[in-house]
Amino acid sequence: MPTANILVIDDDQDLCLLLARLLTKQGYAVTTANRGAVAREELANKRFDLVLCDHRLPDTDAPRMLEHIRSVSAGTQVIIITGYSEVRLAVELMRKGAFDYIGKPLYPDELLMRVQDALSAGDPVVGSSGAEQRRKQSTAQQSTPYVDGRGPSAQLITKHIALVAPTDMSVLITGETGTGKEFVAKRIHGESTRSKAPFVSVDCGALPKDLAGSELFGHTKGAFTGAVNDRAGSFEQADGGTLFLDEVGNLTYENQIKLLRVLQERKFKRIGGTKDIEVDVRILAATNEDLRKAVAEGRFREDLLHRIQEFTIHLLPLRERREDIPTFAQHFVALANERLGRQVEGFEEGAMNHIVNHNWSGNLRELGNVIKRAVLLSTGPRITSDCLPAVVLSGAAGRPEMSESPHSTSAPPASGGDGLRGVAHQAEREAILQALERNGYNKSRTAEQLNIDRKTLYNKLKSYGLEV
Repeated sequence: MPTANILVIDDDQDLCLLLARLLTKQGYAVTTANRGAVAREELANKRFDLVLCDHRLPDTDAPRMLEHIRSVSAGTQVIIITGYSEVRLAVELMRKGAFDYIGKPLYPDELLMRVQDALSAGDPVVGSSGAEQRRKQSTAQQSTPYVDGRGPSAQLITKHIALVAPTDMSVLITGETGTGKEFVAKRIHGESTRSKAPFVSVDCGALPKDLAGSELFGHTKGAFTGAVNDRAGSFEQADGGTLFLDEVGNLTYENQIKLLRVLQERKFKRIGGTKDIEVDVRILAATNEDLRKAVAEGRFREDLLHRIQEFTIHLLPLRERREDIPTFAQHFVALANERLGRQVEGFEEGAMNHIVNHNWSGNLRELGNVIKRAVLLSTGPRITSDCLPAVVLSGAAGRPEMSESPHSTSAPPASGGDGLRGVAHQAEREAILQALERNGYNKSRTAEQLNIDRKTLYNKLKSYGLEV
């Protein structure tokens, strides 16, 4: 089996060196770059199977690097390295083609697990699209069970799925990124009369514009540069079953027209083809944006919206359905136990209080990543607060009307018996946390910004329970 080539992009030289040593010991060929310009040169000279890219770089950022990587090497997987204060941005990048994100501080076991997952999801055929890889990944994960919540919104979703699944109606699933739209789509497919037929998922947000038509409708040999063989698109692969179009609002206007024709006439032509191909496909679509607003702005066809929105299911963000968080958290513990070979039973009360009160801007995807990391770090039968990242413990990203969780023991009180000293300690602690978040948990940059040395920073992190 050929050695996987990995490119690490981070301006922290120490981190690059550590990652290179860790990954090289695992048998990977590792190249490092401390600036976006250097990374672009490396990408021009060599094909990489995986890129680990810091969210913030001196001369660029992760969104621009991701766009460049997709344009020059569509088959390369990308993992974003980020601070937990930037989870929402990292999750949005996944909608644009990144494979996953990993929060700082980096732990070897967790990093290697993400690297292995990304490489195993990759397609060994050079030139295959990132969207095709993500579709294969989605197909491989179809066995992941759908979990019902306990709150009123969860009960309504379950009721709506039961009503619409047996029909052939097109369903538009709306909600923020990471709320589980694809899991709902799989649940609808699983309870439909098409459940034995294919379920094909296409991430429209990860489709390069020049490859979207080929991805959806296929192409004939010679239709364009690189089309060396005839290729069936997603519609043909889903014939008789269900086609899930995630982030459908990202389709170009031209492909919206082609999609509308398929829905109206149940037939289409491959790119470069002259023969009509008839298909029987049920369409499920998802979006995290207001498509009516997109229609008003001329970015989305109104007639197509009516076609894909015969029935709508809206998923609330986790912060608006906190009663379901313990159920989802326990589910993610079970998945992590299976993945990591652990036997963690659940959570201590203090840890669960922090989890319930956190804002979860990345919703289920962020929750799943945090729980997986917590299981990895846990040394006992139950997850403790020490296993959670600092941003979850701080309460800074929790409910707007709250600051610290009343059960937190990781920091001194802001007021009370310590008087002004307690207030000063709390202010200093918050300043350190905010600086860490601004700098992506890079301690060297944080210490420099705070005008203290690294040793002083480490001591303060330890005293305030912010050992990140």
